Amino acid sequence: MKQLNKTNLGWLIFILVAFLATQLLVSFGIIDAFYEITLMTILINIILAVGLNLIIGFSGQFSLGHAGFMAIGAYCTAIMTIKIPTLVGLFAGILLGAVIAGVVALLVGIPTLRLKGDYLAIATLGVAEIIRIAILNMGSLTNGAAGLSDIPYLTTWQLAFIFVVITLIIVVNYIKSSAGRATIAIREDEIAAESMGINTTKYKTIAFVIGAATAAVAGGLHASYFSVIRPADFTFMKSIDILIIVVFGGLGSVTGSVIAAIVLGIINVFLQPFGQLRMILYSLALIAIMIFKPSGLFGTKEFTISTVMKKRKMKTPTKKEETK
Repeated sequence: MKQLNKTNLGWLIFILVAFLATQLLVSFGIIDAFYEITLMTILINIILAVGLNLIIGFSGQFSLGHAGFMAIGAYCTAIMTIKIPTLVGLFAGILLGAVIAGVVALLVGIPTLRLKGDYLAIATLGVAEIIRIAILNMGSLTNGAAGLSDIPYLTTWQLAFIFVVITLIIVVNYIKSSAGRATIAIREDEIAAESMGINTTKYKTIAFVIGAATAAVAGGLHASYFSVIRPADFTFMKSIDILIIVVFGGLGSVTGSVIAAIVLGIINVFLQPFGQLRMILYSLALIAIMIFKPSGLFGTKEFTISTVMKKRKMKTPTKKEETK
């Protein structure tokens, strides 16, 4: 229990240091308005990647429907904040989007998660397209292909940072729970897990619902920060962008997803001056990583405060060693 408290305290200090360091960079103008957009994009991508990694990396289900759930969150938040342009409207919109995305994921997940591999990928891709087409045809509520504009600017990077921390706490605690261990067992060998009495459909659906809800939260933050959304923002390519972050960081590594979102965000900034060549150079960088590090930056490894504490304890000499 003492170690648990030390670990929690360590994580709290780590989060506060990261927050204060970012705040100082913003306060001194090192992160200006342009770079703040990049910072916001990175924070949103972390939420998206961690949620998708739970589905693909930890439950072993290949999903391409993340953009659809993001769209649900974005439109729910946009509509709610236009009607109630306050933080109450923002939180209500994000919550509504997460609930609707979770319900849709549940309804879709029960039949489709019995599929495997390419079949599941095609099914989830179809669901994302259905969501996008439905949004296109909702008339004045979603404004069709033109999308919604003049959405109240209510989201800041500080708020997005808080949501990133909440998302990480939820996902990491789920992974470490008995349900999370069952989910990982399904990823390793679904037949063996089923033979041990694990309800595979149940745990795959839970992971799918959590991933969908986190995508909706990211969508809500995106809509409130960028103030303009269109159905074209949530196409198949958006799901691929999130998938690239997950694979780049390492399937089955939450730390990898966080680091990959940060690294790719920074790479995008440095490649801005190259104009049209940017995407070619970006693609070459990804190919190089996949060739030399096919398991991703972290593979399945995780950064933990407890491991750092153990290493420090091993390096610190004891009183007996000091006397010698």
